Amino acid sequence: MNRSSPGFSAPAKKSLGQHFLADRHYIDRIVRAINPKPGDTLVEIGPGQGAITLPLLREHPELTVIEFDRDLVGPLAAAAEPLGRLTIVHRDVLSVDFTELAAGRRIRLVGNLPYNISSPILFHALQHAGVVADMHFMLQKEVVDRMAAAPGSKVYGRLSVMLQAWCEVTSLFVVPPGAFRPPPKVDSAVVRLVPRDPAGVGIDDPRRFADVVRAAFGQRRKTLRNALHNVCDARQFELAGVRPDARAEQLEVAEFVRLANAPG
Repeated sequence: MNRSSPGFSAPAKKSLGQHFLADRHYIDRIVRAINPKPGDTLVEIGPGQGAITLPLLREHPELTVIEFDRDLVGPLAAAAEPLGRLTIVHRDVLSVDFTELAAGRRIRLVGNLPYNISSPILFHALQHAGVVADMHFMLQKEVVDRMAAAPGSKVYGRLSVMLQAWCEVTSLFVVPPGAFRPPPKVDSAVVRLVPRDPAGVGIDDPRRFADVVRAAFGQRRKTLRNALHNVCDARQFELAGVRPDARAEQLEVAEFVRLANAPG
């Protein structure tokens, strides 16, 4: 069985944290997980050598990609030309306004995210959750474990709460280092994020919520009373029904929401 990538060949740049997916088995699994449908608006972050891009174009003949590396833009356009309509946005993804890019539609985000900036990309995407139907990302497995962690877990933290407050997070499958060129030193994993209905999220002030979560996990060994002494008072703990002697990793996402919403 041929397990080689359907993409083109290009050297990886260490400075950009590039590890190109090259195993057709895992590429096919990712495309099946995305399961593109007619009418979908697909946006891929970091298409690299086109390992996911080209199979997606075979399934869905229109795709927008965001690529920062100018050396990949020409080869990517040439490889995609016989397959479908590829729109290439040559920019840093953190500078891309997904709401503007969506142009009134709901977009589906996909991508093998650079490990060195994966968390900033996730938080950037969250800012535009209102126009995002779902996200399928490949990241370092350790990051995916944190994203999907439950309260009480050693890896449950700020990333877990912030993402789970706004999205349903599902870890799908692990991708070993040997599936990449060059191979990274760690396992990767594919994760699905489905934004929740904004009306059902229940967060009154997103900035206040982010501040509470950041402060709570900033000193996670301390009780919430001590970690949040500049952020929440005793009355707010009482109104939220949250124990001030608890620690951040013990709280459910809903408890963080109530605490952030409690009037001062």
